[in-house]
Amino acid sequence: MNVILFGATGMVGQGVLRECLADPGVERVLAVVRTPLETTHEKLRELRVASFLDFTAVEAELAGYDACFYCLGVSAMGLDEAAYRKITYDYALAAGTTLARLNPGLRFLYISGAGTDPGGAGKVMWARVKGQTEKALLALPFRSAHMLRPGFIQPLHGIRSKTRAYRIIYALMAPLTPLLRWLAPGFVLTTESLGRAMLRIAREGHAKARLEVADLQQLAP
Repeated sequence: MNVILFGATGMVGQGVLRECLADPGVERVLAVVRTPLETTHEKLRELRVASFLDFTAVEAELAGYDACFYCLGVSAMGLDEAAYRKITYDYALAAGTTLARLNPGLRFLYISGAGTDPGGAGKVMWARVKGQTEKALLALPFRSAHMLRPGFIQPLHGIRSKTRAYRIIYALMAPLTPLLRWLAPGFVLTTESLGRAMLRIAREGHAKARLEVADLQQLAP
């Protein structure tokens, strides 16, 4: 299986990349990035782009793939709706539209979030924009598209968030994570289990277009 990965420098993307490189069934990983990765591997290739809104100049590099793991995202903290929508909706649709045309047999997996508004018309800005993004991606002519809605994600294997506020939260939460997993078992995933669940969906597909935490846990216990 050949995989395209967006967001490989983020916390979720780092975890997904680690699982892809460790999986013997993954032959190639193309990481679409704007800044260099710290990871090197014989299966990994970087494709640096100037903008995530226009892939015209690199289309030839984006054909011949079986799955796309779209982990690129940003926190809504401190952003107005226009700025958040550009990164969340516009970037994802630019990538999705291009990949659907170049790879008709591709499975597209999008990292959304628990609490996303499926109708895309609610009052909570981030949930509304995420819901609109899900709806638009599901309308594209992929082999299949799956919107993944993780809740709290525990980083493993030295993986860290790029967002300072999140790093502080994760550091404070670390001693409480076992308790959180006991109190709310349907809310917690690890970067490892999420990556493995995504690989399984990419190989086998899934009956659901939108997968919640419990669905993902069943795929990679």
